[in-house]
Amino acid sequence: MARKLLAFTAIAAALLAGAPMPAAAAAPDLQEVMFVGNNWAGTVDVIRSSGNYAKIGGLNVVPDLDARLLDIYLNPIKLAFFLGIRSGPGEGHDQLVDDMYTTPDGTALVASRPSLADVVSLDLRTGAVNWRFPVSGFRADHMAVSPDGTQVAVSASTSNTVHMLDIRTGRQLGSFSTGDKPHENVYTDGGRYLWNMSIGEVNTALDDPIWDWTKGNRRITVVDTTTFQTVRTIDMRARLDAFGRKDLSNAIRPAVFSPDGSKLYFQVSFFNGFIEYDVATDKITRVKTLPKNPATSDDRTTYVNDSRHHGLAMSPDGGKLCVAGTMDDYAMVVDRGTLAEGPQVPASKPYWATVSGDGRDCVISESGADQVSAISFATGRRVATVAVGDHPQRVRIGHVAAGWTSPVAG
Repeated sequence: MARKLLAFTAIAAALLAGAPMPAAAAAPDLQEVMFVGNNWAGTVDVIRSSGNYAKIGGLNVVPDLDARLLDIYLNPIKLAFFLGIRSGPGEGHDQLVDDMYTTPDGTALVASRPSLADVVSLDLRTGAVNWRFPVSGFRADHMAVSPDGTQVAVSASTSNTVHMLDIRTGRQLGSFSTGDKPHENVYTDGGRYLWNMSIGEVNTALDDPIWDWTKGNRRITVVDTTTFQTVRTIDMRARLDAFGRKDLSNAIRPAVFSPDGSKLYFQVSFFNGFIEYDVATDKITRVKTLPKNPATSDDRTTYVNDSRHHGLAMSPDGGKLCVAGTMDDYAMVVDRGTLAEGPQVPASKPYWATVSGDGRDCVISESGADQVSAISFATGRRVATVAVGDHPQRVRIGHVAAGWTSPVAG
């Protein structure tokens, strides 16, 4: 009782002082978990964040689907984009959940829903919608949460905009313009800056390098997260050309910073490998080409949304990189210092990579097999596999109340 009273007093003091609450102070009785977003099913599986990765529950991310579909079908323009997403990036399916994060107190899950062009907050106890934010344009995409857990950024891919939202209320704090088709978002410098990567048009068949210009403006946009003003833009085209790789796309896909923020590692469209960029010198420093699967066609029009490899994570000590070789059907741990390759781990269309709660493993989503697999950073070998829902993509660490059980589906 005394411990709970002390925790309550600390929370009240933080609120009165206007200070952001760290997750640990917000709710002492939380358990760390992983959320796996099943893109085509519109569900989230909740699994343990390390160890045996056992499934402990799930959540329906579209409890309001009927209402949303009615709104879409009554609007010809919304319907056209909805059907376009289904036939394009959805590969014949509706994209019902993309990215997700929990609030610091573990009471709500905030998720982006591409086909429904919105972000919702769901009560983790009841499954009900707390708030809904319709993004500008017609599709919601990748998100990021600030280090203090109070702010969430979401890419609105058809309006070239990133919305910055209060994670608790869904109120828009600000927004900023990006290059064409904003995609990945990464907070840096303790949350002071946000880096957004735009990937350009991925739904055309004009994939030959001769038609690369039709893909649009692909750039990194760096903004101040207090003023929402752009402080820097980076087009990797000139940097790649200077490094002698005019053949590589400048459309940045998943990206991860080294622990000290000095290096950025990223994947680009069509490429089986990754690139190292030195932030201080503003130069490409290394390019690592990874093995091709002989069964994978070199026809770039067959790559899902222009992605040959899509998924990148780094061990907490910065020593290892974990790569999801999406179209090549494998994952691999690579030594960051030497770029030496670990063993190829067979995987069915791996679409994302993240770090386990204890930092020991890389967890990939296998969208082609409806499962997630954990790969040891130390050995480069698979240590666990867990079945999940239809077409898992994003995997994120989050928190729920200790003893949490799944709510009744809405």
